[in-house]
Amino acid sequence: MYNKESLTATEFINHEEILETLEYAKANKNNRELIDSLIERAADCKGLTHREAAVLLECDLEDENEKMYSLAKEIKQKFYGNRIVMFAPLYLSNYCINGCVYCPYHRQNKHIRRKKLTQEEIRDEVIALQDMGHKRLALETGEDPANNPIEYVLESIQTIYGIKHKNGAIRRVNVNIAATTVENYKKLKDAGIGTYILFQETYHKENYEKLHPTGPKHDYAYHTEAMDRAMDGGIDDVGIGVLFGLNMYRYDFVGLLMHAEHLEAAKGVGPHTISVPRIRSADDIDPDSFSDAISDEIFQKIVAVLRIAVPYTGMIISTRESQKTREKVLDLGISQISGGSSTSVGGYVEPEKEEDNSAQFDVSDTRTLDEVVNWLLQLGYIPSFCTACYREGRTGDRFMSLVKSGQIANCCQPNALMTLKEYLEDYASPDTKAKGDFVINEELKDIPKDKVRNIAIENLKAISQGQRDFRF
Repeated sequence: MYNKESLTATEFINHEEILETLEYAKANKNNRELIDSLIERAADCKGLTHREAAVLLECDLEDENEKMYSLAKEIKQKFYGNRIVMFAPLYLSNYCINGCVYCPYHRQNKHIRRKKLTQEEIRDEVIALQDMGHKRLALETGEDPANNPIEYVLESIQTIYGIKHKNGAIRRVNVNIAATTVENYKKLKDAGIGTYILFQETYHKENYEKLHPTGPKHDYAYHTEAMDRAMDGGIDDVGIGVLFGLNMYRYDFVGLLMHAEHLEAAKGVGPHTISVPRIRSADDIDPDSFSDAISDEIFQKIVAVLRIAVPYTGMIISTRESQKTREKVLDLGISQISGGSSTSVGGYVEPEKEEDNSAQFDVSDTRTLDEVVNWLLQLGYIPSFCTACYREGRTGDRFMSLVKSGQIANCCQPNALMTLKEYLEDYASPDTKAKGDFVINEELKDIPKDKVRNIAIENLKAISQGQRDFRF
């Protein structure tokens, strides 16, 4: 039985409910009256249910799809303006005991180079990331209790937060590790993590178990219920996602929204972020072996309808996607992107040779962080290195209430500009600095409160004189 408030995976992600939803969407995909009413109602920025969103995704009426894209852009602009948050992944270890058939870390892969960073190597990687200008990291590691125990992750977080190099500092560490216990989530919370991220890969239970034939990740319920345990452990912000291309995209789209609805109903706050990765080539993995790969056009529509359905939730796209694809989805709903990324263990200090590959997936957007920042500025966006909400306690329901009321803009706009100014002063190429200073001067005009704008102007002057880390 479907019950979004249930704590049982197969009840809040209910197979029969998803199948009924897909049938309903298919039956109504050209129901212009219904689609118009959904688009009109979604304009109030209160979101849509999984069933309503499925109808929009299924729609093949060109003019109605254009209305959806237009609405997605309006919603994105209302809540996030021109801001795009920057981050980078940091791979600690590729040791793993799972048998995931789509991931090169799977334990049957005997020719991938296995590596685990020492604390000194982590320090070197973090300094390399700081020298690029990064302030926010996402820690990644395979599941291996012997090589990658929770104690190793906690020690690594402590190391990262302790590194101050020149003007660099990592101010927020998000963590993407395997599903674990409430006790371990409490330890991560105490270590000062930002968001706990875990991708479901697919919500289709039967296919999930086939894709994860061996190892702890085979347990569908334990994996799917991880976010509930994380929130029980005190972690306010959680990030969900599926790996599009593994399974039927419509099924996983609905499951993703059902998961968001469940967290809202059962824990009082929905996901802080939703990620939309697509399967990519990697060592020992051929994406052509998965028959459910999705086109760029479908991918763009998924992003747009997700933005309409969950207007307050941050949306993330990584360097899995090309520059061209990333550009198309930025104004449709994406609010966070990675830049200058390496998916190899130790890859920031010493880029790997092809024959020694330890990467989790091939990177499509191989530009440096400065090139990505320059590109965003040229497109009219504000690359933001802000971590203020996490450090000011604006997390979980406190963050969501500010977003929903629109008050968060009073913090986000000046914080984005001030952290961009730090980047321009410390790391940017001359051309990027010129473009960035122009954007800052233009965007200052859009800060609604005179008092906030005047403080921001004074702080920007102080940053240009060598001071750092101002925030609202």
